Amino acid sequence: MSTFPFFYASLMNLTRKNILSVMNTTADHLLDGLLTANFSYRSCRSRYEFAGYHKTSSHKPSPYLISKLRKQEALQKRCGPGTAAYNKALRRLDSGEGTDAADNECRYLVNIAFRGLGNRMLSVASAFLYAVLTKRVLLVHWGKDDAASLFCEPFPGATWLLPRATWHSPLRNLDDYNEKSKESLGNMLQSGAIIDGNNNNNNVSWPSPPPGYVYLHLAGGYGYHDKLFYCGAHQRLLGEVTWLLMRTDSYLVPGLFLTEPFVGELDAMFPEKDVAFYHLGRYLFHPSNDVWRLVTSYYSSNLAAATRRVGVQIRVFHDKQPPQQVLDQLLSCVRNEKLLPETTTAAAAANDTSSSSSVAVLVTSLSSWYHERIQDKYGGGGVHVHQPSHEGRQRSGVTAHNMKALSEMYLLSTCDVLVTSGFSTFGYVAQGLAGRRPWVMESASPFDEWKEGQVFAPEPPCRRAPSVEPCFHSPSYYDCAARKDVELDRVRPYIRRCVDVSWGIQLVNESSSGW
Repeated sequence: MSTFPFFYASLMNLTRKNILSVMNTTADHLLDGLLTANFSYRSCRSRYEFAGYHKTSSHKPSPYLISKLRKQEALQKRCGPGTAAYNKALRRLDSGEGTDAADNECRYLVNIAFRGLGNRMLSVASAFLYAVLTKRVLLVHWGKDDAASLFCEPFPGATWLLPRATWHSPLRNLDDYNEKSKESLGNMLQSGAIIDGNNNNNNVSWPSPPPGYVYLHLAGGYGYHDKLFYCGAHQRLLGEVTWLLMRTDSYLVPGLFLTEPFVGELDAMFPEKDVAFYHLGRYLFHPSNDVWRLVTSYYSSNLAAATRRVGVQIRVFHDKQPPQQVLDQLLSCVRNEKLLPETTTAAAAANDTSSSSSVAVLVTSLSSWYHERIQDKYGGGGVHVHQPSHEGRQRSGVTAHNMKALSEMYLLSTCDVLVTSGFSTFGYVAQGLAGRRPWVMESASPFDEWKEGQVFAPEPPCRRAPSVEPCFHSPSYYDCAARKDVELDRVRPYIRRCVDVSWGIQLVNESSSGW
């Protein structure tokens, strides 16, 4: 049971000065040094209250990771929007000037986040880690979404939001960049804008001077030349450019662990490879006060009293897939893994007085149909089934919809057990924030057309994920040194194929990798 209600009651009796003093001296509230106390409590309650809703974890951030985060915060403050350095770099970019090698103290990475909220969060976490590795200021472009309504600023004294650009700036229409953009790394390699000294991609260089910016197209379905981003020679090349624009909808972190120039740094930052997002997500994403109010009020009313919380996340990618198939798979998973008490009907559950413990089942789905059927099956007695919302369909560009989605990710993260849907970035974020290995239900591929009469009944109905890490759906299989494709799960002991996406990879604990 969470101790947060007792902490909160005492906290309200303190002055703001004393609150910050408490936060400075309580490692739990600051996630063992992952966070700083350089924010006011009232401006972002979730930053200081998050730990109270989650059990203490044995996964601690490394001292080296903490030192890198403090350096990144200083860089964001020194070079970010509103500073003289930023204004100077922006003027050079907008004027079309190339990179000035003599003035390269402040460099920038603009993340172009798109698709659903889960994709965007994984994209931002990936871009942030890349920014830390390459000593760049991270600036996030959320498109039409109102990021400020969803998240608090993660960096003290600085913003991570890209300011509005002037009409002639390369930053003006970021959503228009795609695989055809001439400024992309892949297209520049193919057009001859990048000099290839020996035609083997290991000796590449810019004409003098380097361009003012380069676009990195790293979205799903990207091509061979764009994937050369993961090669050491091309990372050296990109290091000479002041502005990088990165568009992705994926969790690129496992790819960075396979990029040779970053391996040593990442080893030092993450001795436990299987909790990279666990630390990155908890550092970066702090729900705004409005979103956090949704989380805490629902938790208090529906989940706090339970002795065990089971989170069920259902995402169906094909409208024509019969919901009964999905339900049957879920119920088989729950039954096989003994995740809920064995009951035949709600009436039978109501008559079961053999246990005084209570179980809260949290269902997150766009449809209310699953909640109703789970309620019929398990509700009553000591099992209580809850669903915060059922929006019917995903509406990624609507702020109110995203606020509900974010609150439900965080509610799922408070659960003791998680059952998630394969392919779902929503589930990936929840499991990463929770630090819990989920039971993953294989899903029909969203890239394949659903055929009339098709039956989808995987066996087993669910499998335990090897780690809490999200799956990288679109890795590059190209080995830059060997100049050929390789089996990525045989390159490093901490890389394994995902249980839900056969071609995807994820980070795992080296001791459990099977090497």
